[in-house]
Amino acid sequence: MSVDRGLLSAKGKIMTARNNIVGKIDWWLLAIYVALVSIGVSAIYAAAFNEMHPSIFDMSQHYGKQFLFAGVSIFLGLIIMLIDAKFFNAFAYIIYGLSILFLLYVLVGGSTIAGSKSWIQFGSFSFQPSEFAKFGTALAVAHYLGGINTDFTKLKTQAIAYGLVLFPMMLVLMQGDAGSSLVFLVFILVFYREGMSGKILVIGLVAIVLFLLTLYFSKWYVLIGLAVVFAVIVFIIEKTRRNIWGLIAVFIVSAMFVFSVDFFFYKVLKQHQRTRINIILGVEKDIYGVGYNLHQSKIAIGSGGFSGKGYLQGTMTKYNFVPEQHTDFIFCTIGEEFGFVGSFVLLSLYLALLVRIILLAERQRSAFSRIYGYAIASIIFFHLMVNIGMTIGLLPVIGIPLPFLSYGGSSLLMFSLMFFVFLKQDANRMNIL
Repeated sequence: MSVDRGLLSAKGKIMTARNNIVGKIDWWLLAIYVALVSIGVSAIYAAAFNEMHPSIFDMSQHYGKQFLFAGVSIFLGLIIMLIDAKFFNAFAYIIYGLSILFLLYVLVGGSTIAGSKSWIQFGSFSFQPSEFAKFGTALAVAHYLGGINTDFTKLKTQAIAYGLVLFPMMLVLMQGDAGSSLVFLVFILVFYREGMSGKILVIGLVAIVLFLLTLYFSKWYVLIGLAVVFAVIVFIIEKTRRNIWGLIAVFIVSAMFVFSVDFFFYKVLKQHQRTRINIILGVEKDIYGVGYNLHQSKIAIGSGGFSGKGYLQGTMTKYNFVPEQHTDFIFCTIGEEFGFVGSFVLLSLYLALLVRIILLAERQRSAFSRIYGYAIASIIFFHLMVNIGMTIGLLPVIGIPLPFLSYGGSSLLMFSLMFFVFLKQDANRMNIL
């Protein structure tokens, strides 16, 4: 009898815990996630459709594998929801360290796919550690900045926070995957939320503008323009005259940056990366070479018109005119088959996802949960902005997947992992004093 009572008591505790979890989950956020993953599987089915293998469960096709990845992602989410929410904060540095070890291993024993040595091969499946590193870095940054005595205005705090981000970023860059390495720069938005000076954001934006202007115009024209701008500032704003030496120092640093652009562009970037940037700037045209993907992508999206050609009816999609359409260019499928309406709905779902994550992050009682929420929102935003931007010709093609939609187990599993960890943190927020 005592054994039976013990079993009933244990069962009752499990049921209570499950009910507590179910009751505290943000169902709106979960619904958006399910919608995006479902759209992704459907879009990959359309992009890689094979009439000889029409079943979506066919594991020999990309859509069959993606369906499997989606199922594994949801199962992973269920496991995360049953784990103690404190686990990810307590083991943040261990997970971060594990992700660093994976990145180091790739440098010596990784597999080369699509020109970058950034994969670990498991039979017919591949794993990209850089995806896991984003998750590990988000946890480590949230754990560090969420500390009781952490103050971002202190130089030591800033140095450690920047180091946590720059170290994996440099390892990913060494693998030849410049696109994935750029994702780590988005942590600057998290730092800004936690007290970083807005001047750093302004400096970053100015550097980007100077970089692009120097590529498009002669560096001497850019320097003349800078000199004019600084002269106007000095003569119009009277108080700047008292800081004339500071302005001169800023001008010298800006001039040095302008002169360094050529070195970075021609010595650091690879030929295909330089060509893609030149194509965006209109300096170069190569619609049958490096610019072929972009050219076909714009045709596919434009051909969808207002309401699209219909599901599985896209001619550009059906006849494989857009290379890698099931991965980095999956947005082309949405644009061609569902047109402006479908694209608008998809972008609205992403906007709802980002806004919801930020709103939930702001209501967290735990600093770790808040910072982690901002980290994953920033990562998703960067992927979304760059992927959509490159498919419509606003940004260079750098191989960034569209979150929850692009084909790939590494991408879907890691985005799902990041998502469900935050969902768990939010469900546990009331248990934090």
